[in-house]
Amino acid sequence: ITTCNDMYFFPKAAGEAFLQAGMRATLGMIVLEFPSAYASDADDYLAKGLALRDELKDEPLLSFAFAPHAPYTIADATFGRINTLAEQLGLPIHTHIHETADEIQDSLKQYGLRPLERLARLGLLGPNFIGVHAIHVNDAETELLAQHGCHVAHCPSSGLKLASGIAPVTRLMAAGVNLGFGTDGAASNNRLDLFGEMRLAALLAKGASGDAAALPAAAALKAATLDAARALNLDSRIGSIVPGKRADLVAVDLHALSSQPVFDPVSHLVYVAGREHVTHVWVDGTLKLNNRCLVDLDPDDLAARAAYWRSKFIAQGQS
Repeated sequence: ITTCNDMYFFPKAAGEAFLQAGMRATLGMIVLEFPSAYASDADDYLAKGLALRDELKDEPLLSFAFAPHAPYTIADATFGRINTLAEQLGLPIHTHIHETADEIQDSLKQYGLRPLERLARLGLLGPNFIGVHAIHVNDAETELLAQHGCHVAHCPSSGLKLASGIAPVTRLMAAGVNLGFGTDGAASNNRLDLFGEMRLAALLAKGASGDAAALPAAAALKAATLDAARALNLDSRIGSIVPGKRADLVAVDLHALSSQPVFDPVSHLVYVAGREHVTHVWVDGTLKLNNRCLVDLDPDDLAARAAYWRSKFIAQGQS
């Protein structure tokens, strides 16, 4: 991939890693009400996120989004402040929504409202809103998302691994909700492979709806590229190969024997290809993967770092 929307603690470290790799990214300014190793409370999370945006806003490969974790971890007042700031700065709001049935029941008990209804009353829903997961959405909520021009980040592997469910992709897209694909995190996905998510999403849509024509290959590829860029408000710069856009490109080798015969390249990209078939990657016209070899990163160094942290986590778990 060439672009990712990242949401986790210590976004400055993530931003530095993206810049080192030469990858385009939207950094989520994470917000929670409770303390962590990163920040003490909602005000502290916001202050640190905004300071980071001020520091890195001139980096051409980086953009920013507000990333309140989820309705069950964010108070109304904090949501209101985030909404005001997002409108003032023209930034997306990215949050987990309706991932599990339990969070909906908990919201009904605490607020007397389902989470999306609560966010609508707070004024958060709009073209700058990205709802992650959106698994347990009913017909009325589907229309609510569509009417407000919201976007959904569909994370099929995560929903299956956590037994959260399968998002009603066919219904969402039929209503006009813009759809992109996500991986969620390593703890709920492991592989973090957008090719795999694209294929799984297309297959699940067919199996869940009983319609073999649901989410065809071309629509799945568009969701992974141009529609995802639109969700991040980057579609004027990336997401399609047209004159005037940035040259964020991926070359995929479909010549392997296991890929033959190739009748429809789009279908092959969705149902056959994987990240192991990617040979070259350009970001903003600069080569970042050359014949399957990283240009700016040392694989041995990355493997050594991963081994170090694995050992450290194991040691902490045994102490």
